[in-house]
Amino acid sequence: MSRPVLYSFRRCPYAMRARLAIASAGLECRLREVVLRDKPTAMLEASPKGTVPVLVLPDGTVIDESLDVMLHALRTNDPENWLSPDLGTLEDMLSLISDNDSGFKHHLDRYKYAARYEGADFEHHRAEGGAFLEALDTQLASQAQLFGARISLADVAIMPFVRQFANAGRDWFDAQPWPHLQRWLSAHLESQRFKAIMPKFPQWKPGDEEPLFPKAA
Repeated sequence: MSRPVLYSFRRCPYAMRARLAIASAGLECRLREVVLRDKPTAMLEASPKGTVPVLVLPDGTVIDESLDVMLHALRTNDPENWLSPDLGTLEDMLSLISDNDSGFKHHLDRYKYAARYEGADFEHHRAEGGAFLEALDTQLASQAQLFGARISLADVAIMPFVRQFANAGRDWFDAQPWPHLQRWLSAHLESQRFKAIMPKFPQWKPGDEEPLFPKAA
């Protein structure tokens, strides 16, 4: 049986969230690990924009936006009901994810990589990103996850970016009065699901073995 091909990069938060959804759905893929400075021709032919993740379905359909990969996987199989949160709706989750992917990501990039952006003031962008995180902390004050007691699409889509923000200045992040957010992030990072999607794979080249992802138990 033919399987989809997944182009991924271990540390990319967009690729992380796609792998988390694919693992939850049990959508078995042939994994091709990418080195971003040396992108494979086959990936660029499938998706000329050259970003990961890229999912190529057996019929040739290309899905090259991480949220679309997540939704495809979970609409195929959603055993943990990530698309149906305890509180709110899918549209509510997509709205919060949009805030993450636009405003928060803008500030995250200019905080973590300030030298790459002319005139970027990392303290300003840290504060602006922090405002989004403070709102998440408030949302988590009365519940384990962003939309209730259970993990949902929003938690998995946003967590890798909170992780990246935290790692850009761990001492600063840990010193903030965000106990609910810090607890939430720690629990996700320590989960077996997250550990299972983060093993290191060698750079894929044509003719190489393509390990199955998610790996069979």
